[in-house]
Amino acid sequence: MAVDRELLLKKYVRDEGNLQSGQTRRTGPGSGPGGPGGRNRGMNATGKPKAAKTSVKRLFSYIGNDKYKLIIVLICLLASTVSSLGGSYLLRPIVNNLVAPDTTGEEKIAGLLSGIMLMIAIYMIGVLASYGQSRFMLRISQNALQRIREDLFNKLQRLPVSFFDTNSHGELMSRFTNDVDVIGEMMNTTIVQVFSGVISLIGTLALMFYTNWILAIVVVLTVPLFTKAGGAIAGRSRKYYKSQQAALGGVNGYIEEMVTGQKVVKVFNHEKIATEEFEVLSDHLQKSQMNAQFFGGIMGPVMGNMSQISYAITAMAGGILCVLGKFDIGGLTIFTNYSRQFSRPINEISMQMNTIFSALAGAERVFDIMDREPEAPDAPGAVKEGRLDGSVELKDVTFSYVPGKVILKGVSCYAKPGQKIAFVGSTGAGKTTITNLINRFYDIDSGQIIIGGRDIKEYSREYLRQNVAMVLQDTHLFTGTVMENIRYGRMDATDEEVKEAAKLASAHTFIKRLKYGYDTMLEGAGANLSQGQRQLINIARAAVSKAPILILDEATSSVDTRTERHIERGMDRLMKERTTFVIAHRLSTVRNANAIMVLEHGEIIERGDHEELLAQKGRYYNLYTGKAELD
Repeated sequence: MAVDRELLLKKYVRDEGNLQSGQTRRTGPGSGPGGPGGRNRGMNATGKPKAAKTSVKRLFSYIGNDKYKLIIVLICLLASTVSSLGGSYLLRPIVNNLVAPDTTGEEKIAGLLSGIMLMIAIYMIGVLASYGQSRFMLRISQNALQRIREDLFNKLQRLPVSFFDTNSHGELMSRFTNDVDVIGEMMNTTIVQVFSGVISLIGTLALMFYTNWILAIVVVLTVPLFTKAGGAIAGRSRKYYKSQQAALGGVNGYIEEMVTGQKVVKVFNHEKIATEEFEVLSDHLQKSQMNAQFFGGIMGPVMGNMSQISYAITAMAGGILCVLGKFDIGGLTIFTNYSRQFSRPINEISMQMNTIFSALAGAERVFDIMDREPEAPDAPGAVKEGRLDGSVELKDVTFSYVPGKVILKGVSCYAKPGQKIAFVGSTGAGKTTITNLINRFYDIDSGQIIIGGRDIKEYSREYLRQNVAMVLQDTHLFTGTVMENIRYGRMDATDEEVKEAAKLASAHTFIKRLKYGYDTMLEGAGANLSQGQRQLINIARAAVSKAPILILDEATSSVDTRTERHIERGMDRLMKERTTFVIAHRLSTVRNANAIMVLEHGEIIERGDHEELLAQKGRYYNLYTGKAELD
């Protein structure tokens, strides 16, 4: 099967550096049962990339928090530049003294030694100033990077679930690693070099006019050549560096997917296709990097050669003035030195353009996340404390992930405190969507969801989710001990409460058999446990939360039949005091539910308990007796 290059690049590479806004989602097969698209990477840009000027301004706002240290850095830069220029100017009297015909040999040697000693003293001041600016700038840049990382991470915590449903984890990680790293590289060295270059440029130009205004004009007239050539190359460089960062994010996203899903890759013999797809992405990254590095790399040589042309013209004009007796040899010596110093900051800045453009591209990608709309704020006076009674009611709820594609159509149901409500139906019927709406991961289009006698919009999201515990089909454990992972459900739970929750979930027995029991460290999201054991810990985490509402989304799908019976007994005890919503494909697990809702195409087509639905001999009867199958 040939790899469609264009389609692959469209899926993984975001040339504009923008992530999905969460407004475009997939539904149906391949997107998860009844839920939004897992990781839709289509080019759904949320707007044009920010201007470089805006990114630079925002980056400097982070540096500006250390403005007093920045003042010290600027003072050190001034001292270093003055030292460099002043030391160079001392060559003029030294050379003039050496070539003067009316001075003796002893006077020439004495003048040379005194001049050298003064130059050493001045240059030592410059060395100390350079050391000071490096130390302070490093602290400033690291503080700024820390704030950027914290702001980026804090923003991720406030983004809606829809954002993570529609964006690649690898792409998001690329923002934290590659993009922040190139910003750090620029802050650590490039900013100082640019500031130093500008100050040196101004100081050198001033001394050149002071030394000989005619030669200074000759040098200044060559500046348009520098700027025109540099501008032409810079425009191409910036475009290619943006493409490079986007291609790098695409490669990282693909690697993350393949590493995470390696078992699936091997089970379906997808290795060859995965290799071919990676080669396409890697080839695209290589070409992007080659273009970016080429145009970034030629900036220095081009500017360097132009500076040599400027130097030759200046030396020739200065030599003519010396022959005519209108300029001294010492003055020509320092002026040619200054002409080199004048072009050197331009060369150094041009050499840093690749880092600058790479950093600006990375900054735009980082700020793209920071500018995302967070979850809508809670209503004024939202309820934030107390305990819900567990009653849940959906009134004529209509919802769509994508405008025009309705997922739930006027769904209504009611659960009294302590009741067990089951949802069954085909994949994509809307079962998981209902539970997502109860948690307010998404807001409904119309209708009303009432919990504890109030519309859920009257509660703060934090409070609402504290009162709803979820056990998902896909387990996720964190790095830490078994005890810590169970306690994640309620951080103030005691050790005894954690163990009771584990017993309730039938996890206590296998945990005690682990080498260190509850203090066993879990590796790689629980890689040292079986899938069933991970799910048992996940269930124990929900049990310890003491939330009055419990949602089980295929919670027992990853365990064997024997373990499932243990879990069901534990869940029966747990559900006596909780309102429980169960999503299950195994109809045997929902027979004891107070009410079973059969969903198809976003509508409840049947409702009742197990016996009532069997008596109706409808969809549920056909599913239960095997006359129809869940698709």
